[in-house]
Amino acid sequence: MKHLLLALIIGLPLLSALAERPNVLFIAVDDMRCDLGCYGVEHVISPNLDRLAASGVLFSRAYCQQAVCNPSRVSLMTGMRPDSTKVWYLSTEMRSVMPDAVTIPQHFRKHGYYTLGFGKIFHNPWPDNVSWDEPHVWPEKPSWSKAATGKLAEFREQMRAEGKPKARIERMRAAATEVLDIPDEEHFDGAIGEQAVTAMRRLASEKQPFFLAAGFIRPHLPFVVPRKYWDLYDRSKIPLATNDHLPHGAPSMAFGEFQGGFYELRDYMDYSDARWPREGPLSEAQQRELKHGYYAAVSYIDAQVGRLLDELDRLGLAGNTIVVLWSDHGWKLGEHGGWCKQTNYEIDTRAPLMIRMPGAKANGTKSNALVEFVDVYPTLADLAGLPVPEKLEGTSLKPLLNGTATKVKDAAFSQFPRREKDGHHMGYAMRSERYRYIEWLELSSRKITAQELYDHENDPDENENIATKAEHADLLASLSAQMWKTLPRPTFQWQEPATMASAAAAPTSLPWHPATGAALPKSEPKGPKLAVTFQNQSTAAVELIWISPQGAEKHYKTLEPKDAFSIRSSGGAVWVIKDANNKPLGHFQIHGTADKPVKAIIPAP
Repeated sequence: MKHLLLALIIGLPLLSALAERPNVLFIAVDDMRCDLGCYGVEHVISPNLDRLAASGVLFSRAYCQQAVCNPSRVSLMTGMRPDSTKVWYLSTEMRSVMPDAVTIPQHFRKHGYYTLGFGKIFHNPWPDNVSWDEPHVWPEKPSWSKAATGKLAEFREQMRAEGKPKARIERMRAAATEVLDIPDEEHFDGAIGEQAVTAMRRLASEKQPFFLAAGFIRPHLPFVVPRKYWDLYDRSKIPLATNDHLPHGAPSMAFGEFQGGFYELRDYMDYSDARWPREGPLSEAQQRELKHGYYAAVSYIDAQVGRLLDELDRLGLAGNTIVVLWSDHGWKLGEHGGWCKQTNYEIDTRAPLMIRMPGAKANGTKSNALVEFVDVYPTLADLAGLPVPEKLEGTSLKPLLNGTATKVKDAAFSQFPRREKDGHHMGYAMRSERYRYIEWLELSSRKITAQELYDHENDPDENENIATKAEHADLLASLSAQMWKTLPRPTFQWQEPATMASAAAAPTSLPWHPATGAALPKSEPKGPKLAVTFQNQSTAAVELIWISPQGAEKHYKTLEPKDAFSIRSSGGAVWVIKDANNKPLGHFQIHGTADKPVKAIIPAP
């Protein structure tokens, strides 16, 4: 009894400290640029994002470290720059090059937080289940209507008849825009919002602080959202870009072979023959359609963010919850003739960032400080009172939030790789108070092959590369020196884009434990994350259920006969299989090594 009392007494300070720590609501948005009311863009309807900005700190000059989804997200979630993560491409799984990385939610888990993630936080194929206390589950909602997918099937058949390459046919998607007559929650992002709201209600009753992440897909292409958000805008009154041309004097690698990611738009059937930016801008009708769709998608996401903020208030959690909202990068809406991201320019690297810390002195203000997405990790750790890992390459923004400083750094940095005929290049961009300086290095020789310089006092849209003018030679040298004083010079070898973890190893089979009526083993999902494929070889549909460490059941999937379902699950986790009448059939307990996939075969009776 004495030992029990002593343990309780010793444990009380820890429980008290956990209870006092703030929760974190972590909201990610895909491809959202700073076209919002709170950023002064009055024709965009974003009341919920505007109220978050008004109640926290709005960062007007926040920059991603690489303007494409996977590298940007890995950089933010690890607090490290792309040259440190070695994730420069969409096709590189983070754990294949950083197996021991400790992400933001992992760090919070380590210090007593319960972490849950929904939607797109990491890149789509790899939700990184090791970062979360419960396995990630995508909502089963369509992206397009059945009519749209039917038209896509017809279009692909036409492509085959015309002899188009197989890879091109397989990449082709349905229309880039569509108006849907469905409720919000019946579409993908509304379902993600519903997942997060449901989880918030559950977490609100727990004493353990939480880190709840919700990642929304729109306004990423395709611009397919419910009708009411389209109806918010008059297409004829939407202003178009005034600089629909490539920057004068920019080197070829600035946009590269695929013209700053323009291939992405051409992967949609109604824009499959859209002309490249180097050939001139899209037609006015096309530009208006795309901008209308983009803004409708922004307003749709704004409504989902509003649901989260309203629920936080309703549950009485707002007073003890840090709210951070960010987008992985900007996006071109006709600027420089482009309709994507994937450059080192302001329009692609600058993105929204809002942080609301309860009671922060600077709440309700706009910060014009230069900040970077690698700063998010140390900032959240600092605000929550957690140790800030030494390896992080960002800077805590806490001084900006508590009003003790107006700047934390002199410049923000981004980069982008290009493969050109004369070699492989990496472009490094530095945004200072006045200038954007870009230095292109050929990676085998490490020599400068091109430079770009844009003066934001005189050219805020970055239309004229003045690096080619002789009178700026001294300025170029000074900016280059400043860049490499801050960043380590690259020493890595060029890596081809396809660097995903090897799937060559044959999966091993987990033992099947038929139900006997005995108690299940304790579910202890503390081991390495494994790639698990469940295969239903029985003659009837079965239910796939994950068991939490507390013994709670979470339904994941109905597996029809011969169906398979793949997920990353922690070693030690228990998965129960039940029939349609909720009768237990058996279970699997996950075990193995992180580099080898496993399969869980549900046998025929």
